[in-house]
Amino acid sequence: MQFTIESRELTTQSNPRNYSGAELTWTTIDADTADDAISEFVRQNDSELVSFLKPAECRESIGTVRKDDIVFLVRVYEA
Repeated sequence: MQFTIESRELTTQSNPRNYSGAELTWTTIDADTADDAISEFVRQNDSELVSFLKPAECRESIGTVRKDDIVFLVRVYEA
C-alpha cells in the first residue's frame, strides 16, 4: 500500500519567521500501515518523531517530526 506524507515547517520560538508561505512537500512511501509509513519517513529524513495521532474514524493521521532545530507538521494518508 502507498501512503502520502505531507510536511510543512512550523514556527519555533527560537526561529519565529513568518511561515504562512512555508513550502509544503509530499513524499510517497510504500508501507503496510500509517505507523510503518511515518517510521520510514523519519528514518529516511534522519529525524525524530515527536507525536503521531491516528483517529479511528478518519483515514488521515497527523503528527509532528523534528529535524535539527526545526519542527514539521505531517499528514499521512493512503495515496
